Formats: sequence, C-alpha cells, structure tokens
Amino acid sequence: MKTQPQVSSWSISNGSLEALKWVGLLLMAGDHVNKYLLHESSPALYALGRMAMPLFGFVLMVNLTRPGALESGLHLRVMKRLAIFALLATPAFVHLVGWWPLNILATFFLATLIVRLLERGGWAARCTALIAFFVGGAVVEFWWPALLCCLGSWAFLRRPNGLRMLLWALAMASLTAINGNFAAAVALLLIWGARHVEIPLSRSRWVFYAFYPIHLSLIALVVIVTED
Repeated sequence: MKTQPQVSSWSISNGSLEALKWVGLLLMAGDHVNKYLLHESSPALYALGRMAMPLFGFVLMVNLTRPGALESGLHLRVMKRLAIFALLATPAFVHLVGWWPLNILATFFLATLIVRLLERGGWAARCTALIAFFVGGAVVEFWWPALLCCLGSWAFLRRPNGLRMLLWALAMASLTAINGNFAAAVALLLIWGARHVEIPLSRSRWVFYAFYPIHLSLIALVVIVTED
C-alpha cells in the first residue's frame, strides 16, 4: 500500500529554492577548488563548503515531496539523471578522491531510492529501505549522516512539526562527525531565511546536474597538468 505525502503548510517559493541551489553550487565549487587546487589552505572555503550538501539535499527533498511526485514517476526520473551524471563524474572523482566513497550524486541517488521505497509503503519496501540505508550508507560520500540529513528534511516537509524539526536539526548536526565543525547546521538557518523571501529566479534543472562532472573534470585536468 502506498503512503500518500500530506500537503505541507510549510513552503518555500520556487525562486528561493533555485537561489539555494545556486548558493550550494558556488559553495561546492569553492570547496573543491580549495581542496584539490589550493591544498585546503582556506579554512573559510572549507567551512562554507560544508553547507553545500545539506542545501542540495533539501532542494531534492522539496521536489520529491511535491503533490503527485510519486505517482508521476518523478523519483525514478531523478534517479536516472543522478545515475547518469554520477557515472560521468566518476573518472575525475576517482582521480581526485579514489574509488571509495562514491561521489555525492550517488549519495543523492541512494537517498531518493530510500524515499521512494518508504513512500511506496509495505513491509517489504520498508525493509529494503532499511537495508539500503545501512549497506549503501557505507559506500557513498558523507556516508550515513548525509542520508540522515536528506531523510530528516523529507520527514519534516511531509509533516512539519517541532519534533521533526528537531530530528532534522540533529541529522544536520551529525555531519559534525565528518566535517569537524557545525557549519552544516548553518545551512538550516539559510533554508529558514530563504523561506521568508521571494527571489525571482527561473529554474535551471540541467545546469546543476551537468556542472558536477564538468567542474570536477576541469579540476582533475588542472591537477594532472600541474603534477607533470
């Protein structure tokens, strides 16, 4: 039996959501330049970069909790896009990081899969989601805290209340174990602030998918050239 997401009284405008994606993209790019080209010489760029994944995860979950998303097959379409661009980014990511963990698009693919299973409902789907969380979380970037971050925002968006807000915040804070700081939790304040403004930006869906493998490939190329 499928579980239908409730219509949320908590909302954010499409323009503000798009702005969060652009902020996340810039923070991610700055973080990668700092890590791979500047040898992590900028603590500020590192700290700011910790907000990128929570921002992208939140935007993803907003789209997955839109009315009719499951019935329209949105989850499967998103998973296909994430899989394609994750594979395109793999050569550069492997050169820069290695074979483990899998890149962040694989993390979002896994989060989307888990959400789809939970929304389908039923004992088998929930058990599969649990297995996917524990097993898959061991092989994707930012590991289980990233999945908790995405699932926390998904749960809150489906039924906003104080308890779910607290659980989402704790999921954000769990990234401290990986990041070594609480910068990721600041993303929650940025999301909350964006909810109260209307930013006139149109949607640029493919830019964000394509940017990830393109910018990693360029950075990897620079690293290869400078190593020679």
